[in-house]
Amino acid sequence: MGRSEGRIALVRLLALLGAMTLAACGVATSDRPSDGSAVQLEVPNLTLSTYQGDEHLGGTEVSLAEVVGLGKPVVLNFWAALCPPCRAEMPGIQRVFDERGHEVTVLGIDVGPQQFMGSRTEGRQLLAELGVTYPAGTTFEATVVRDFRLVGMPTTLFINANGSLHRSWSGLLNEEKINEFIDKMLAS
Repeated sequence: MGRSEGRIALVRLLALLGAMTLAACGVATSDRPSDGSAVQLEVPNLTLSTYQGDEHLGGTEVSLAEVVGLGKPVVLNFWAALCPPCRAEMPGIQRVFDERGHEVTVLGIDVGPQQFMGSRTEGRQLLAELGVTYPAGTTFEATVVRDFRLVGMPTTLFINANGSLHRSWSGLLNEEKINEFIDKMLAS
């Protein structure tokens, strides 16, 4: 690796570490989903621009409140194209989507562009390379890392159908653990 490549890698690493250590209080937000019912979120709202899966979400630009308003619990996974643990967990999330997509909405949000961990093009390429078909996209909201208290990658939120946060998990999740959390969420 050349000197300038090493500096670029160091800058990316420092930017990632700095962004990942940000933590701020999220504010409960309310939004009106397309079906007209109000959903009160315990997590911040955001707007998602889909890479794929818009037929499951109701559009190419949707809010998290609209996704929760679809009436199913949500497994919300924050990932980045250049994050090895994110790449490792995606096939398991895909299997959960294939087996349990009728019970929960699975949604992946690529925060790589905000974290210098991959571009939107690299995010789309990763999905294609891994054969991932569950709804995924990105957000253009620069405060997503702070608002959702993303202190590690990947981070997965389990959101009840009423918009309340069931649990959050920072780090790699395997398929068995995801199913365990879904079972507990559905039972509550």
